[in-house]
This record gives sequence, C-alpha cells and structure tokens, in this order.
Amino acid sequence: QVQLVESGGGLVQAGGSLRLSCAASGRTFSSVAMGWFRQAPGKEREFVAAIRWNEHDTYYADFVKGRFTISRDNAENTVYLQMNSLKPEDTAVYYCAASSIPMATLYRRYEYDSWGQGTQVTVSS
Repeated sequence: QVQLVESGGGLVQAGGSLRLSCAASGRTFSSVAMGWFRQAPGKEREFVAAIRWNEHDTYYADFVKGRFTISRDNAENTVYLQMNSLKPEDTAVYYCAASSIPMATLYRRYEYDSWGQGTQVTVSS
C-alpha cells in the first residue's frame, strides 16, 4: 500500500484559491493512479478528480471542471489539486487516494486501496 498525507487545506473566501498537496510513501508511487475525493457534513464521499500514472490522463467531476486542476510530480511522489474560483459548496474534507487496480475507471471509491487522513477546506461566502 501507499501511505498518503494531505496538506494545504484552510479557510478561504468565495472566489479564492487553494492548492492541496498529497505526499506519498511506500510502494512505487509512479505506478499508481491518484484521486481526490471530498466529503461534506452529512453527505457521501464524492469523486473530485483523478490522474493516471502517466501524469497526462486526468478526470474531473462535472462540478469542478474548469475550476480545479489535478497534477502529479512522480519525482517528488506528490499529487496536487489546484482549486480556483472556490464556492461555499466546495466546503468539505478533501481526501487523496491511490489506486493500484488496472483499468480502473477512477471515479468510484472502491477502486482505491489507500487513503489519506483528509484536510479541511472551508469556503466562506
């Protein structure tokens, strides 16, 4: 498994930006796909974005397209989520996750076998 530690969360005003980081250790980071999920109070954990090992193939939930960008640096064993034009409804705990499943769609929670502890993002109106 991969050990994951998120950072970069915080409080920001609507329209602002944050960049989340997820540092990985353990098995070869460059061989796993990475994803970001979020969970707001009283809601299910939902898919936000994902990126395959090649650093090029990326996937986004419709509600973040054009605002969020996922990227990874395999040399630094880190995945990032740049969040721009933040809205109050983006308030949630954000989790990074790693998937070692071949041909995973990357949209589903069960396709990920390692999770970080989460970082809180709060967007004020």
